Amino acid sequence: MSTRRALLLLHVAGAALLTFAVAGPARAQSTGIAACDDFLQKYDVCVTSKLPEAQRATYKAQLDQTRKAWLDMAKNPSAKSTMEQSCKQTTDAMKASLQSFGCSF
Repeated sequence: MSTRRALLLLHVAGAALLTFAVAGPARAQSTGIAACDDFLQKYDVCVTSKLPEAQRATYKAQLDQTRKAWLDMAKNPSAKSTMEQSCKQTTDAMKASLQSFGCSF
């Protein structure tokens, strides 16, 4: 496994753990938090248009897990208050990791 891919997987896994990810697709739904929705949309575009076909399924699954977790968290008023910052941190981490694929955030 390349270092770049390992770092990307680590960042996505970390984001999923930080948001108490649970498996399951939850595409195209809004979290109601601009920073989170912006990240999810840009990450989805990156995965579908820039990543090699052989890697897309893995990244799509991670995207679905993150989206589901964030949607669940957004339902909890006490968790929702911290999500804006968490989503911004996830965006910053992923921006660096995905830049090598030609993705822009």
